[in-house]
Amino acid sequence: MRVGDASLAHVEQVPLGSLCEVAAGPSGSLLDSLNDGPDGMPVISPPNLTDHNTVDTRRLRRVPWSEAKRLSRFAVREGDLLVVRQGTLGRLALIEAEHATWFYGSACLRIRPRSELILPRYLVSYLSYPPVQRAIVGQALPGTVPSLNSAMLNALPVTVPPLDRQHAVVEALTDVDARIRIQRQMADRLEALRPAIFGELIQGTRRK
Repeated sequence: MRVGDASLAHVEQVPLGSLCEVAAGPSGSLLDSLNDGPDGMPVISPPNLTDHNTVDTRRLRRVPWSEAKRLSRFAVREGDLLVVRQGTLGRLALIEAEHATWFYGSACLRIRPRSELILPRYLVSYLSYPPVQRAIVGQALPGTVPSLNSAMLNALPVTVPPLDRQHAVVEALTDVDARIRIQRQMADRLEALRPAIFGELIQGTRRK
């Protein structure tokens, strides 16, 4: 069956490579000019990928603007996913509009979904699902530093419901994420208040 067929909507599992373009990052030699300065094009590396599938922009390294043109094929765009391919396998992030045109590092793989087949936000949730994470990590090449390659991700089976069902899944998970953020913020506030509450309690005890 061809992936472009309308019957894809009824397929339970499809190889990732039929749904997306998977591309490795640049070789290390192409990033020899990486620096920690404030100028240049940001390069997203594994340390910048958070546990919440986002990009932490606080400690980005950069390549000089003069190097940007020759690295343009390694640019990301909104809706891409980055997956760690060396080191902390399984960590990934969804690229937002603010990151568009940035580059990705040699220790990452870029996944570019075909939006007519699979939603980026559905795919990032699917690839973050613990059984799928175990499958990804389980197929890593052995070595001092475990690693993945494009062929491994291309062959990964992906459960692909119809697009309307994907939208429903994304909406439900977005609601759950919003509730998690609220609960986390409440916990953070309580944690910040705890020393003050303790101080008031012991002062009250002393007054007695």
